[in-house]
Amino acid sequence: MNMIRQLTVLEAKWLGVYTCQEREPLENAAAQMVDRDVSSLVVVDEEGALQGIITRTDLMRACYEHGEQWRGRSVAQHMNRQVVTVQMHDTLERVIELLLTQHIHRVVAVERQEGKAIPLAVLSAADVVYHMVRRG
Repeated sequence: MNMIRQLTVLEAKWLGVYTCQEREPLENAAAQMVDRDVSSLVVVDEEGALQGIITRTDLMRACYEHGEQWRGRSVAQHMNRQVVTVQMHDTLERVIELLLTQHIHRVVAVERQEGKAIPLAVLSAADVVYHMVRRG
Protein backbone atom coordinates (compact mmCIF):
# COMPACT_ATOMS: atom_id res chain seq x y z
CA MET A 1 0.00 0.00 0.00
CA ASN A 2 2.85 2.39 0.72
CA MET A 3 3.98 2.32 -2.93
CA ILE A 4 0.58 3.34 -4.28
CA ARG A 5 0.21 6.07 -1.67
CA GLN A 6 3.06 7.91 -3.38
CA LEU A 7 1.76 7.54 -6.95
CA THR A 8 0.55 10.83 -8.32
CA VAL A 9 -2.73 11.28 -10.10
CA LEU A 10 -0.75 11.84 -13.30
CA GLU A 11 1.02 8.48 -12.89
CA ALA A 12 -2.10 6.59 -11.91
CA LYS A 13 -4.70 7.70 -14.43
CA TRP A 14 -4.97 8.14 -18.18
CA LEU A 15 -6.04 11.62 -19.11
CA GLY A 16 -9.44 12.27 -20.60
CA VAL A 17 -12.98 12.76 -19.37
CA TYR A 18 -16.42 12.14 -20.76
CA THR A 19 -18.44 15.32 -20.56
CA CYS A 20 -21.85 16.83 -21.10
CA GLN A 21 -23.32 20.29 -20.70
CA GLU A 22 -25.91 21.59 -18.26
CA ARG A 23 -28.58 22.27 -20.87
CA GLU A 24 -28.56 18.70 -22.24
CA PRO A 25 -31.52 16.44 -21.51
CA LEU A 26 -30.91 13.74 -18.92
CA GLU A 27 -31.78 11.14 -21.54
CA ASN A 28 -28.71 12.16 -23.57
CA ALA A 29 -26.47 11.97 -20.50
CA ALA A 30 -27.88 8.54 -19.63
CA ALA A 31 -27.33 7.25 -23.17
CA GLN A 32 -23.72 8.48 -23.13
CA MET A 33 -23.08 6.73 -19.80
CA VAL A 34 -24.50 3.49 -21.17
CA ASP A 35 -22.63 3.75 -24.49
CA ARG A 36 -19.30 4.50 -22.78
CA ASP A 37 -19.88 2.17 -19.81
CA VAL A 38 -19.15 4.89 -17.24
CA SER A 39 -20.93 5.79 -14.02
CA SER A 40 -20.67 9.57 -14.31
CA LEU A 41 -20.11 12.47 -16.67
CA VAL A 42 -18.30 15.68 -15.89
CA VAL A 43 -20.48 18.70 -16.63
CA VAL A 44 -18.61 21.52 -18.38
CA ASP A 45 -19.47 24.89 -19.86
CA GLU A 46 -18.83 25.93 -23.47
CA GLU A 47 -15.17 26.68 -22.63
CA GLY A 48 -14.62 23.28 -21.03
CA ALA A 49 -14.59 24.54 -17.43
CA LEU A 50 -15.92 22.31 -14.66
CA GLN A 51 -19.51 23.05 -13.65
CA GLY A 52 -20.51 19.84 -11.87
CA ILE A 53 -20.94 16.10 -12.17
CA ILE A 54 -23.90 13.88 -13.01
CA THR A 55 -23.95 10.24 -11.90
CA ARG A 56 -26.05 7.14 -12.43
CA THR A 57 -27.46 7.71 -8.95
CA ASP A 58 -28.60 11.19 -10.01
CA LEU A 59 -30.30 9.65 -13.05
CA MET A 60 -32.07 7.01 -10.95
CA ARG A 61 -33.23 9.69 -8.50
CA ALA A 62 -34.65 11.74 -11.38
CA CYS A 63 -36.55 8.72 -12.68
CA TYR A 64 -37.84 7.87 -9.20
CA GLU A 65 -38.99 11.43 -8.51
CA HIS A 66 -40.33 12.36 -11.96
CA GLY A 67 -41.34 9.11 -13.64
CA GLU A 68 -41.06 9.10 -17.44
CA GLN A 69 -40.65 12.88 -17.44
CA TRP A 70 -37.03 12.40 -16.29
CA ARG A 71 -36.00 12.05 -19.94
CA GLY A 72 -36.70 15.68 -20.81
CA ARG A 73 -35.32 17.22 -17.65
CA SER A 74 -31.98 18.97 -17.94
CA VAL A 75 -28.66 17.85 -16.55
CA ALA A 76 -28.55 21.17 -14.64
CA GLN A 77 -31.66 20.17 -12.68
CA HIS A 78 -30.01 17.04 -11.25
CA MET A 79 -26.23 17.43 -11.32
CA ASN A 80 -24.07 18.02 -8.27
CA ARG A 81 -22.29 21.38 -8.42
CA GLN A 82 -20.08 20.65 -5.42
CA VAL A 83 -17.38 18.51 -7.00
CA VAL A 84 -14.36 17.37 -5.01
CA THR A 85 -11.26 18.03 -7.09
CA VAL A 86 -7.56 17.17 -6.98
CA GLN A 87 -4.51 18.38 -8.87
CA MET A 88 -2.44 16.16 -11.15
CA HIS A 89 0.51 16.26 -8.71
CA ASP A 90 -1.62 15.05 -5.77
CA THR A 91 -0.95 11.51 -4.56
CA LEU A 92 -3.29 8.56 -4.45
CA GLU A 93 -3.02 8.81 -0.68
CA ARG A 94 -4.75 12.20 -0.97
CA VAL A 95 -7.36 10.71 -3.29
CA ILE A 96 -8.05 7.87 -0.83
CA GLU A 97 -8.33 10.36 2.03
CA LEU A 98 -10.88 12.44 0.11
CA LEU A 99 -12.92 9.45 -1.01
CA LEU A 100 -13.14 8.14 2.54
CA THR A 101 -13.64 11.38 4.46
CA GLN A 102 -16.09 12.92 1.98
CA HIS A 103 -18.00 9.63 1.50
CA ILE A 104 -17.80 9.88 -2.28
CA HIS A 105 -16.97 7.48 -5.11
CA ARG A 106 -14.88 9.71 -7.38
CA VAL A 107 -12.84 12.89 -7.60
CA VAL A 108 -12.12 15.03 -10.64
CA ALA A 109 -8.51 15.92 -11.43
CA VAL A 110 -8.32 19.48 -12.73
CA GLU A 111 -5.85 22.00 -14.03
CA ARG A 112 -6.33 25.69 -13.30
CA GLN A 113 -6.39 27.88 -16.41
CA GLU A 114 -7.23 31.56 -16.16
CA GLY A 115 -9.05 30.99 -12.88
CA LYS A 116 -11.14 28.12 -14.20
CA ALA A 117 -10.96 24.44 -13.31
CA ILE A 118 -10.45 22.39 -16.48
CA PRO A 119 -11.18 18.67 -15.90
CA LEU A 120 -8.45 16.29 -17.06
CA ALA A 121 -9.39 12.96 -15.46
CA VAL A 122 -11.80 11.25 -13.09
CA LEU A 123 -10.43 8.96 -10.38
CA SER A 124 -12.78 6.53 -8.71
CA ALA A 125 -12.56 4.06 -5.88
CA ALA A 126 -12.26 1.39 -8.59
CA ASP A 127 -9.08 3.08 -9.88
CA VAL A 128 -7.57 3.02 -6.39
CA VAL A 129 -8.39 -0.66 -5.92
CA TYR A 130 -6.87 -1.40 -9.34
CA HIS A 131 -3.56 0.10 -8.21
CA MET A 132 -3.76 -1.66 -4.85
CA VAL A 133 -3.83 -4.98 -6.73
CA ARG A 134 -1.51 -4.18 -9.64
CA ARG A 135 1.12 -2.12 -7.84
CA GLY A 136 0.47 -2.75 -4.14
